[in-house]
Amino acid sequence: MGNIVAIVGRPNVGKSTFFNRLIERREAIVDDTSGVTRDRLYGHCFWNGKTFSVVDTGGYINNSDDVFEQEIAKQVMIAVEEADAIMFLVDVQSGLTDLDISVAELLRRSKKPVFLIANKVDVNSRITDSYEFYNLGLGEVYCISAVNGLGTGDVLDALTEVLENDEDRIEDALPRVTIVGRPNVGKSSLTNVLIGEERNIVTDIAGTTRDAINTRYNKFGFDFMLVDTAGVRRKTKVSEDLEFYSVMRAIRAIENADVCLLMIDATLGFEAQDQNILNLIRKNKKGIVILVNKWDLIEKTTNSVRDYKKVIMDKIAPFNDIPVLFISALTKQRVHNVIETAMQVYQNRIQRIPTGKLNEVMLEAIEAYAPPAHKGKFVKIKYVTQLPTPTPVFAFFANLPQYIKDPYKRYLENKLREAYDFTGVPITLVFRDKG
Repeated sequence: MGNIVAIVGRPNVGKSTFFNRLIERREAIVDDTSGVTRDRLYGHCFWNGKTFSVVDTGGYINNSDDVFEQEIAKQVMIAVEEADAIMFLVDVQSGLTDLDISVAELLRRSKKPVFLIANKVDVNSRITDSYEFYNLGLGEVYCISAVNGLGTGDVLDALTEVLENDEDRIEDALPRVTIVGRPNVGKSSLTNVLIGEERNIVTDIAGTTRDAINTRYNKFGFDFMLVDTAGVRRKTKVSEDLEFYSVMRAIRAIENADVCLLMIDATLGFEAQDQNILNLIRKNKKGIVILVNKWDLIEKTTNSVRDYKKVIMDKIAPFNDIPVLFISALTKQRVHNVIETAMQVYQNRIQRIPTGKLNEVMLEAIEAYAPPAHKGKFVKIKYVTQLPTPTPVFAFFANLPQYIKDPYKRYLENKLREAYDFTGVPITLVFRDKG
């Protein structure tokens, strides 16, 4: 993992429809109204043996009626800076516009591979309409129909040729612990405390950390790579811009991590952007530890920690089997617990449970509370095994797996968590026909 591909283009050229086709599920809201894409558009695509992340920049434009040229330009600049390749969508129905020309100028200057894609070529007669896009000077024009999938295979073939192979990325055998969070929560300060030297310049300006900094941590019996993620640029007038930039940065950092330390600011609480980052970590099935930093600035009562933790747990439900540490990078309060907790989560994530023991525990739980019958048919789970995957995945074999509903799946996950320590680790349950 590690390749990021951004889809750019002016509004209403079909970016969300194309995005949905790439990730093969309807994750974005698709509507003809300009600016209706509000979801945080990010997913994985697998093609020709390569997995890459796809980001639809369209979800980050902050107005619907009048999208300013400079706003699109900002999105394109961020995409160019952060992505490994760019898919530039244009629309044969509307033809070449001034905004397309502006975007093309920015892309021509970039050193990144750019794929110019003419969308809405639903019939062959439209192919000739695409020829004018050669004037943009971006090379070949790939004709597609995002709605019915026509032509998408050709552009994906060309794209995957320029992306690095997963195996080309030589991963260090050491666990990777990555500090993530919004700007100014204290990520660099924590790195400095843990490493014990002023590796990073720490200032109050959001976004002074320009690139991810990797440091090997090898003391007190622990040995791992500590990654301080690239911060976010100084806040612009458009908050959406900041959010998009931090999401692009967080994606790469999270995908390359084993355990993510999600840092929040105690004085601000657990905000929407913290939730966005947490969702990215969950989606990538990485280990999670939540660090509430600047705890020294909070006026304490007897139940401060308990009450604060409850608020976070309510917000992150249903998966709230996550360690929460209250720390201060400034006063070094409880920072020694951070490493121990991160390494425990790492161990939880790589543990393998023998099939015999797993069945003893889980079949007993299933006997105590069997899956509800469906239309008079009894669902029987015969056995369970942990699959040999990098993250914990458990396969349950049943006679009618399609009838096992979400509430029962949650029951099984809770029983797994009761029996084994998966704190801080997203686990996946799959249900298969016992054949």
